[in-house]
Amino acid sequence: MPNKRTCLYDKHVSLGALISPFGGFDMPIQYADIVTEHNAVRRNVGVFDVSHMGEVTVTGPDAEAFVNYIFTNDITDAPLGKIYYGMMLYETGGVVDDLLVYKRGANDFFLVINAGNIDKDVAWIEEQARQFQVTIDHQSDYYGQLAVQGPRSEEIVEKVLQIPCSELAFYTFKTLRLHDEDVIVSRTGYTGEDGFEIYASHTLTRRYWDQLIDAGVQPCGLGCRDTLRFEVGLPLYGDELSEDISPIMAGLGLFVKPDKGAFIGRDAIVAQKANGVTRKLVGIELHDKAIPRHGYKGVFDGQEIGEVTTGYHTISTDKSVCMALIDTAHAALGTAVEIQIRKKTFPGTVVKKRFYEKNYHK
Repeated sequence: MPNKRTCLYDKHVSLGALISPFGGFDMPIQYADIVTEHNAVRRNVGVFDVSHMGEVTVTGPDAEAFVNYIFTNDITDAPLGKIYYGMMLYETGGVVDDLLVYKRGANDFFLVINAGNIDKDVAWIEEQARQFQVTIDHQSDYYGQLAVQGPRSEEIVEKVLQIPCSELAFYTFKTLRLHDEDVIVSRTGYTGEDGFEIYASHTLTRRYWDQLIDAGVQPCGLGCRDTLRFEVGLPLYGDELSEDISPIMAGLGLFVKPDKGAFIGRDAIVAQKANGVTRKLVGIELHDKAIPRHGYKGVFDGQEIGEVTTGYHTISTDKSVCMALIDTAHAALGTAVEIQIRKKTFPGTVVKKRFYEKNYHK
């Protein structure tokens, strides 16, 4: 079965992008080069095509109760226009997906899910919804999505796209009537920099993309999206979260609210919080220029203690670092560990997973 393509695929090809499969889509990995695109977001502004992400709406009399039941964060009496990050869990505490929940109205929620999980997530959500009075509307094929990221993102969205956004606080959104359609504009980001997401029809997404490119905004691929999110310690589903890696193991317990009441996976999470977990996700800084990669083994005293989930020689800090899931006994900050790279092991130290400080608009 061929990969899907976003509504901007031909635009990426015309710009000479390197195209590669990701999450079931043929996506741009880079245009100029990853370093140029990464630095554009850190220092100026860049635009990403993230139209591969999935969108699902949940409405109906039980919508709030249902979302609270399948979501780890607490959206009880959430204010309109607020966005929440969290996960959907299996009963085991493993992660179905991590996602964003937008509150659009009373019993009206907009869920943004990961591209590679769309079919699985929608089927799982619909299965759980059978005992609730809700309507699940899978809208992934309607929406395109642009992410404008970087210190100049507010200026660019307002001046180039003529979309007012300066009043939006971090993790909030609004819906505007623009060009005869409803457009959702949010301020979250996945890069550690200030930024905005624009959800619109394919036609309007293509129009906005052209306006941004014509204004000189750097197009950015998924290559630098990964280096940017990694540097500030943001997880990627399939690497730092999975059916086998719970939010507690990943250090994301802040986004799990057992006190709110029943939700899928709650009992497993409560047990993990009470009894601890055998492995934890940590940051590791190597004392060398060698680059740790996904799947490389973590070692202590000649014994395997875990493996790398994501690793790079960081662009912003010029250090060889990684996130790794390792035995809890070796997870304390300052612990000496080693990473096996091919036939050699390289010494490192457990550090915080945030390798670069975020610069969000607060």
